[in-house]
Amino acid sequence: MEYYNYLKSLHLIFVITWFAGLFYIVRLFVYQIEAAQKPSPEKEILQKQYKIMTYRLWYIITWPSAVLASIFAFWMLFFTDLGRAWLQMPWMHVKLGFVFVLYLYHAKCHQIFKQLQNDEEKYSTNFMRLWNEGATIILFAVVFLVILKNAVNWIYGVIGIFLFSILIMLGFKFYKRIRERNQS
Repeated sequence: MEYYNYLKSLHLIFVITWFAGLFYIVRLFVYQIEAAQKPSPEKEILQKQYKIMTYRLWYIITWPSAVLASIFAFWMLFFTDLGRAWLQMPWMHVKLGFVFVLYLYHAKCHQIFKQLQNDEEKYSTNFMRLWNEGATIILFAVVFLVILKNAVNWIYGVIGIFLFSILIMLGFKFYKRIRERNQS
């Protein structure tokens, strides 16, 4: 059992750093898009700096964390008795569904990263601010699933995630109004 706890600890550490990278990379995307609207030479200076920052964050922290979190999760699930037992439980199937959505989110962030590295701005700063909340929703869902396990009533869980998403949207709209008012 002690062996399993080491795996779980390492998995948790890399999940935390993976999410930290996902949260910060999208914030850097916002700054990168805003920098493109600045006058020269400020625009070029900021864009160059943000490209360096996003590159380092993405390839030194976020990607390695995603890979290591996945390796330790796979190890726990398929090479320990407890992990194999959890694979039989419905809450784990739902959690793995959210993890799949997290991989899709990560892949989309990678696509946006590559576009911005090539000076292709396909999204607005408002889209990026909203996109940043996707990782938050996934994080909440996974943490509640892992902590509550089979005690979760799925109807209340789905309603809760839906209401949480609405609160995030309202907070985003409120923050956008404040930003617009301060710019005036």
